[in-house]
Amino acid sequence: MLAALAEATQRVEIGTLVTCNSFRNPAILAKMATTVDEVSHGRLILGFGAGWNEPEYHAFGLPFDHRVDRFEEALQILKPLMRDGHVDFAGRYYQARNCEIVPRGPRPEGPPLMVGSELGPRMLRLTAKYADLWNTGYMGKPETMADRLVKIEAACREIGRDPATLGITAFIGLWFRDLQAKKPSFFNNLLTGTPQDIAAAMRGYAKLGVQHIMFQCEPYNPEARHRLTEALQLYRGIEQQ
Repeated sequence: MLAALAEATQRVEIGTLVTCNSFRNPAILAKMATTVDEVSHGRLILGFGAGWNEPEYHAFGLPFDHRVDRFEEALQILKPLMRDGHVDFAGRYYQARNCEIVPRGPRPEGPPLMVGSELGPRMLRLTAKYADLWNTGYMGKPETMADRLVKIEAACREIGRDPATLGITAFIGLWFRDLQAKKPSFFNNLLTGTPQDIAAAMRGYAKLGVQHIMFQCEPYNPEARHRLTEALQLYRGIEQQ
């Protein structure tokens, strides 16, 4: 899907939010990501997570145990292989012996790695150690980010990393009450309101230093997309046609 989007577009960044580590060997995933980055001329962001949805594991016949242990080993393969083009690793769950990516992709350092996680201390430490970007969700108004920013910054300082070097991204639950009466049950937080309210929230996230925001619209229909487009135009200061 990403390869098709890469060929069909020219400017927009593309990526996964987030691909589950358990579904692919991390060395093969690194090679796939490098190829998509080549096709897109350097527009890929590889979003990566430990996995959480147990029914998917059962459907695919995959082990659900030790997900964070497996994720930690995968990061030790994925990150150096994309960044340096080479890794030699042998762990309990994964092996990548004298593994190379040749030829390299369009960016010397490889595509940026975004880790999506909740607020567990171990996942935050792994994010601080390996990630270029961190994603957290579901968010609502900008103030819902406050405690999360404190925790990820603390994780960075714990390992001696400058928090300013980790990009912050947020996944926002956007609910249009008049288009869908029932509140989505899977949103921890949510944003609602007029296009003007949504544009104001975008400005609030920008002031917090959030680098990317992503929306999940409920409902997802033409009117919801129209309102989100209007909000983006207001945020960008684009005169509506």
